[in-house]
Amino acid sequence: MKIENLNYFSYFCSMLINESTWQFIRKHANDDVRKLALQGSKEADVDLPMALQQIAGRQTARKKLPTWSAVEGIVYPPHLNMEQCSSEQTARYKQQLVERLLTGEHKVIATDQSDGGHKGTFIDLTGGFGVDFYFMSQGFKERIYVEQNAELCALVKHNFALLNHPCAIHCLDTVTFLSTLEGQADVIYLDPARRNEHGGRTYGIEDCSPNVLELLPVLLKSARFIVIKLSPMLDWRKAVNDLKHVAEVHIVSVGNECKELLLVLNHEQTERPLITCVNDESTFRVVPSTDTNLVLTSHEVQEGTSSAMNYLYEPNASIMKAGCFAEVEQQYAAVRQLSANSHLFTSAVEIDDFPGRRFQILSISSINKQELKSALQTIERANIAVRNFPLTVEQLRKKLKLKDGGDIYLFATTTSKSDHKLFICRKIG
Repeated sequence: MKIENLNYFSYFCSMLINESTWQFIRKHANDDVRKLALQGSKEADVDLPMALQQIAGRQTARKKLPTWSAVEGIVYPPHLNMEQCSSEQTARYKQQLVERLLTGEHKVIATDQSDGGHKGTFIDLTGGFGVDFYFMSQGFKERIYVEQNAELCALVKHNFALLNHPCAIHCLDTVTFLSTLEGQADVIYLDPARRNEHGGRTYGIEDCSPNVLELLPVLLKSARFIVIKLSPMLDWRKAVNDLKHVAEVHIVSVGNECKELLLVLNHEQTERPLITCVNDESTFRVVPSTDTNLVLTSHEVQEGTSSAMNYLYEPNASIMKAGCFAEVEQQYAAVRQLSANSHLFTSAVEIDDFPGRRFQILSISSINKQELKSALQTIERANIAVRNFPLTVEQLRKKLKLKDGGDIYLFATTTSKSDHKLFICRKIG
């Protein structure tokens, strides 16, 4: 591994954690960190703050990074870095994405069967704790990690030796490293910091560090593909319009919670990027046709008949973020939107592979007091959601006098005829 200021890093790594502190960490690996902080340690040579950091990091890694947590001796960073780093699940998705760029329809890099890897170069310009780098660079012959934080570089040097993941490590800022880069990499990855100098969150591309918009010309010269991870709060349409060279948009959710927005850039300019919506094992792709506008919007549909309303569907978080509701209807011909603004779908027959939650409709009621009383007479508790409806969940729950929970789901929405309806359902998937 190549590291700037090698003597400093060797000294830093040797001083990370002493043996007494390691023993304390192993002994209290499953204990409550807050209680340990109050109890302290009777041994003077135990670095308690470091021990607590490692115990908390290990406990987080068991769920977030199971592969790393199984390796004894991995050193974990402070809480903020653990919070910000990718999970193993999302990192493996990015690994698959890069593999497809290398060997899929793009075929920019030939595989080298002699050593089981690719004849390619992968560069992570914002290495951080190294989770994304570790997984995404697996198939590359040359792996380059760049990070300006000296302590994180030291952790990566230590951890990657344990993980048997050789690479070149450069403790430099992004701009400085790019100014020294010779030749062209195959893939460059960036995860720009989304906090300002005061620690507040930022969401715009131009507000992140490094500023990808400013770096774009040199990035396009430096790699065949650029993969950028951005905040899921960002408007992907604006990002596509700002960057111009976006070939693919990936919206990644875990457990129906939107986690990452990934953009793949290349040298071509396109107005119709491939859009991929991922939620755990579910994948929904939209390849816009030549007569489809970039801004994907749903179209108004007539309210279905009662025979067409046996099942109700709620798209997953990634599709909700993408806003490609009309495209869902196009791919799943049996479903119909309730209205352009409800983001709910119905069908006469069950669609097993619908990319979202599936419900059986038990009954449909208006908001008329007497009709509601009849529809809800045997229901004491329910899970309530509102979609394009004049009341909040709290207001509706108070009106209906229902407790939270149970196996009944109520969806209050407004149909294309501007009627307020309550769909009483049971979850089936």
